[in-house]
Amino acid sequence: MNFSQFSFSEATMAAIEALGFEAPTPIQAKVIPLINKKQSVVAQSQTGSGKTHAFMLPLLDRLTKEEKTQLVITAPSRELAEQLYQVARTIVQHFPFTVHIERAYGGIDTQQQAEKLERHTPQLVIGTPGRLLALIEQQAIDVYSVSDFVVDEADMTLDMGFLGVVDQIAGRMPKDLRMAVFSATIPDKLRPFLTKYMDHPVWVKIDQRQLIAPTIENILIPVRGRDRKQLLTEIMTMGQPYLMLIFANTIETVDELYSYLKSHGFKVGKIHGNLSSRERKRVMRQINDLEFQYVVASDLASRGIDIEGVSDVVNYEIPKEIEFFIHRVGRTGRNGLAGRAITLYHPDERPAIEWLAERGIVFEVKDIQQGQWRDLKGLDERQARKQEPKRDPIVNGMIQRTKKQKVKPGYKKKLERNIKEYHRQKARQKQQRLRREERRKKRSK
Repeated sequence: MNFSQFSFSEATMAAIEALGFEAPTPIQAKVIPLINKKQSVVAQSQTGSGKTHAFMLPLLDRLTKEEKTQLVITAPSRELAEQLYQVARTIVQHFPFTVHIERAYGGIDTQQQAEKLERHTPQLVIGTPGRLLALIEQQAIDVYSVSDFVVDEADMTLDMGFLGVVDQIAGRMPKDLRMAVFSATIPDKLRPFLTKYMDHPVWVKIDQRQLIAPTIENILIPVRGRDRKQLLTEIMTMGQPYLMLIFANTIETVDELYSYLKSHGFKVGKIHGNLSSRERKRVMRQINDLEFQYVVASDLASRGIDIEGVSDVVNYEIPKEIEFFIHRVGRTGRNGLAGRAITLYHPDERPAIEWLAERGIVFEVKDIQQGQWRDLKGLDERQARKQEPKRDPIVNGMIQRTKKQKVKPGYKKKLERNIKEYHRQKARQKQQRLRREERRKKRSK
C-alpha cells in the first residue's frame, strides 16, 4: 500500500514526498479513505501511530483558495496545538495557493492577531478550546461556514475539563458538519458528546501490537522504604544519559524535585501545566539547545509536548492513570533507537506492574549497589510463586497428620480418596449456596 492510491493532489503528494513517507501507517490506511468519502470518523489509536497525518493530509488536500474558514482543529494544550500548526505549515507550503492558518491559543499577540484577521480570513484555524471560543464570541472568526471539525486527543480534552467548551464550539457550526474525533482511549463520558454531534460515524480502532517499542529496556527498582530522592540521584549519576525525562504525578512534586535536584548541582529543567506560555517556550528552547541533561515533568510532557532525543525515562512515581505509563515510556526508544525506562515502585503498586506485564511489557528487576546495577529475582519468578495454588487448610491438616504418625499400608490411597470426597462435598455445598442465592434474588424482584 502507498499514498498514490488515495488520489491526492500533486501538491499533497509533493508534501508527502518531502516528509519522506513511503507507506501509510495502519491508522492512515483506514482513516484517509473515510475522510476522502466525506464521512465522520471516530478513531482510536495510540500516540505515535501517525494519526495527525491521518486527518491532516486528506483535510488539507480538500482546502480551496476561497478565503473562508473551512477547517477547524482543536487540541487540549498549547503545545499540541503548536505541533499541529507546524505539521499543517509543512504540508501547505507545497500548495499552489496561499493557505492562511490562524493559531488560536495562548502566547499569540492578541493585537497582531486581530489585525491579521481583518486582512485575511483563515481557511484553517488550529487552537485550544478556550481561546478558540473567545475568538468566535468576539466574531473575529466565523465558523458558520466550516465543513470539517477535528477534535484531537479527545480523552485528554475531557480529562482537562475542556469538553464543554468544545461542545459550545461545535454548537455554532453548521448542522451538516463533518467531524473527526481522535483519541487514545474512548471513555464513557465522551460518548454523549459523540452521539450529539455525529450522525452514524465510522468507528476505527487500531490495536497496537506492542504497547511500547521493542528497543526500550524496562527496569524496575523496588523502593523498599528508601528515600526516593536519594535513589533518583543515584540513577541520574549512573552512566551519561543524553536526555533524561523524570516523571512525577503532581505539579507540586515536580516543583519539589526540581528544587531538590537543582540544589544538588544538576543541570535540570521542569515542565508542567502551571508554567506560563513564555516560560514553557523558554524551557523548550533550552531543552532543544541541550542546556539541560535532565527534565522533571508532569504528564503534560508525556502526551502534550514532543521532546526529541530522550535517551532515558524515569517514573519517579507510577502514574495514577496507568495508560500514562505507556505515554511516558513512549518518549524514548523512538525511530528504532535504543531507550531505557526506569520505574521506582512500592509493593502496594505491584498490581499496576502486573497489569503492564500481562500486556507484554517485559521488566527487569534491578537494584543499585555501589554505583552498579544488580539483578534481582524477576517479576515472572515472583508471579509464578504467587500463582501457586494455596492448599485448603483442612486438606493440609489431613496431610500433616500422616507425617506425624506411622500409617498402615494403603493409607496413601485412602487419603487421596478422602481428599477427593472432601472436595466433592465442598463443590456440592457451593452449588447449593448458589441456588439458594438465585432463588432469593428471584423472590426479591
